[in-house]
Amino acid sequence: MAITMRFATTDDIPELVRIINAAYRVEDFFIEGDRTSVDDIGARMAAPDVNFLVVEAGDSGAIAATVCVDVRDGRGHFALLSVDPAFQGQGLGRLLVTAVEDHCRAAGCEALDLDVVNLRDELPAFYAALGFVPFDTAPFPETGKLRREAHLVLMTKALIAE
Repeated sequence: MAITMRFATTDDIPELVRIINAAYRVEDFFIEGDRTSVDDIGARMAAPDVNFLVVEAGDSGAIAATVCVDVRDGRGHFALLSVDPAFQGQGLGRLLVTAVEDHCRAAGCEALDLDVVNLRDELPAFYAALGFVPFDTAPFPETGKLRREAHLVLMTKALIAE
């Protein structure tokens, strides 16, 4: 499968919303409704120092995966790592995390952060295998969408050799 990576444009917003919402259906057991919307992705994309990376797969150039990355004060942060269910299990998530790390290193970041919901048991192990360690917790930002109590686990990874 041919793979191309690029930054998303505003023309990609509807497809990003579709992929993110499809990928996050696994959270239906604790989240009510869609994970994101056209307005949400548009607002994130319009913010300074925020980019969406996308992976195009196959000859059609269809977007197969995406992630939101931002850089502030020497630290990178990523969110909404999403792989279209039709393309899951092919290593695209790991590919995007590596691209995020490279992007943040090039921007001068010393560390890369992410947060995961404590109810997604598989995520801390996935990110730990990529070198991330938990360092704190935080309240879930949209408590009105919760079907049950949840919080965020904050994780980080150093991007420079110590």
